[in-house]
Amino acid sequence: MTSASTPEELVDVAVIGAGSVGAMALWHLSKVPGLSVLGIEQYGRAHGLGSFAGESRLFRMAYKEGGLYLPLLTDARRQWLELEQEASTEILLQVGALSIGTETQPEMVATRETIDNFGLPHRYLDTEELRKEYPQHDVHDSDVGILDPQGAGLRPEVAVCSALRLAEANGVRMRYRCAVEAVEPGDNRVTIRTAQGVVRARTAIVTTGSWATELLPGVRDLVHVQRLALSWFMPADIGRYLPERFPVFMRDIDDVHFFGAPSLDGYSVKVSPGHLDLPSAPTLAELPDLPDDFGAHLAAQVTDFFPDMNPEPVRLTAHHEMYTADRVPIVDRDPTGSIVAVAGLSGHGFKLAPTFGRIARELAVDGTSTLCPREFTLAAHRQRAAALA
Repeated sequence: MTSASTPEELVDVAVIGAGSVGAMALWHLSKVPGLSVLGIEQYGRAHGLGSFAGESRLFRMAYKEGGLYLPLLTDARRQWLELEQEASTEILLQVGALSIGTETQPEMVATRETIDNFGLPHRYLDTEELRKEYPQHDVHDSDVGILDPQGAGLRPEVAVCSALRLAEANGVRMRYRCAVEAVEPGDNRVTIRTAQGVVRARTAIVTTGSWATELLPGVRDLVHVQRLALSWFMPADIGRYLPERFPVFMRDIDDVHFFGAPSLDGYSVKVSPGHLDLPSAPTLAELPDLPDDFGAHLAAQVTDFFPDMNPEPVRLTAHHEMYTADRVPIVDRDPTGSIVAVAGLSGHGFKLAPTFGRIARELAVDGTSTLCPREFTLAAHRQRAAALA
């Protein structure tokens, strides 16, 4: 606990949590002239315990989740390329995104609607075209494909680390391995009590991912944590799964969903399930572990999609993410105006991280953001929750 003798630090903006969105918010804040910025992270730089961990993530412009996100995706793609240029490293793997399913599969219908409504670049592939061009997949007789040429893979650990290094090079101070005990809004400043002393900031941006309810009591009744699993399998011929030949993909058969990315390690391919049929939890500490037989169950499904995969996963890792009831993120200033809350990103978080970070910067510095949809606000979430009650 902090005491009367611990030092105090005064800053304009403090960012609590330096993962997906926090790192990007710090990167954006570091470009504001004359602004004093402090980042506070309970673990180390680009650690493996956050929701972003796991080597790769998918980026899609043909977004089945709907048009609400299209302006954000457009902005995010531009910013990913900007971050790459500034960091001089590859973050956005421009390999395209391939969706596979039947024409009537709800995910495929929703993807087509987004493409048609917004005139997005795309290719439709019938069953035979799909088999010819992407023989890695075991294409069923009723399967068709949708190729999103603006889709891509993302390298999350590289991105987070790059954004933090750039922010620090621009003058942002960081406290790593620093636990935050409390965030207390006041009239003119917010008080942040940490194991390394007290910080008083004009504005605090709280981007703590699955730990959000510990510091943001106002979102506790709006969010829950879900268990996610990532898995990698080894094919007979890894050459067919390298980035130049294998797009990131989503595959749906009835209620079975898989997604994946090309090989980045040179021997295995990410082929991972969607949301698991496991209980969610109000806090991360209460989230259940993966069942003991999960690997065997997963292997049976994977070999139905990729018959040349060795059925034993070479890696199987458990992760977590915070969701809202309707899977719409929470991004808003709290009623005091001194705290910007980013929580419950619901599967949208990493692909949109630089845009969420930009919105957080604008809310903290300018008080408003034209990029932030009203649907993301706390008031809108409470209205939708009341309508469902």
